Amino acid sequence: MTNNSQPLNSLSHPAVTQSHLPGMTPRQGKVRDVYDFGNQLLFVATDRISAFDWILPTGIPDKGKLLTQMSCFWFDLLKVRHHLVSTNPATLPLPPGTDLSQLEGRSLVVQKTRVIPIECVVRGYLAGSGWKEYRASQTICGISLPLGLVECDKLPEPIFTPATKAESGHDENISFEQMQRDIDPQLAEKLRDLSLSIYRQAADYALKKGIVLADTKFEFGLLGEDIILIDEVLTPDSSRFWPLDQYQPGQGQPSFDKQFVRDWLETQPWDKNSPPPPLPEDVVLQTRAKYVEAYERLTGSTFS
Repeated sequence: MTNNSQPLNSLSHPAVTQSHLPGMTPRQGKVRDVYDFGNQLLFVATDRISAFDWILPTGIPDKGKLLTQMSCFWFDLLKVRHHLVSTNPATLPLPPGTDLSQLEGRSLVVQKTRVIPIECVVRGYLAGSGWKEYRASQTICGISLPLGLVECDKLPEPIFTPATKAESGHDENISFEQMQRDIDPQLAEKLRDLSLSIYRQAADYALKKGIVLADTKFEFGLLGEDIILIDEVLTPDSSRFWPLDQYQPGQGQPSFDKQFVRDWLETQPWDKNSPPPPLPEDVVLQTRAKYVEAYERLTGSTFS
């Protein structure tokens, strides 16, 4: 097993970890490069992958395309107003000399909105930071839960557990009451009700496809007075997806996300305070396979 971040011999193409539009500087997130075209934005989902608040030196080939196409699937399925305008970046006034091949399959042209600075998290199962808090206090974000629950138990009802949006580092869980103090109280109620409604619709759909949607986070913006679903939606980067046929409360679950990468990193002599090591080829390939399987199970389409 060798560690290297070069193109993998067993894949036909390397990971795309940077996008480039001549003369334009994107705002870079952990995965997306965002280019501003006035009242519209171009989202380019790269193949970057992050863990423990670090962007790893090795990308996962096709990850950006998988995330983009999965978001498009959900935008089409959900009966919610969203920001997606087109998947064709050529509808924008791109700079002369733009290489369209680097954008193909991984781009969203979206309507610019006033972003609401709250992560709208919905949890249907007891996992992650929610499980950690429950063990200490039998609550999540101030919501009291029944005694005796075990890790990954299904909750009696899905719960809304907002968080502050962090430009870097971890988002911080807050109570709904704190959210009402941070933004308009009526807007907070609308966001809570809308988030729970979307989660229930998506979770019911996923179960029919043999997948448990344990939790997810949504982002919203305002266009005038209208609430608009923005950013990515219901992808393995923003959600916990578990295979239903392997679901067993009382322990951690196998998942269709980057947990495989986190688990590998935990076995390495890395202090999480210095640049992370590159991923070996087998971890890259197995992580890509997880994303592909999630996409194909949920959409019923073959990823090529």
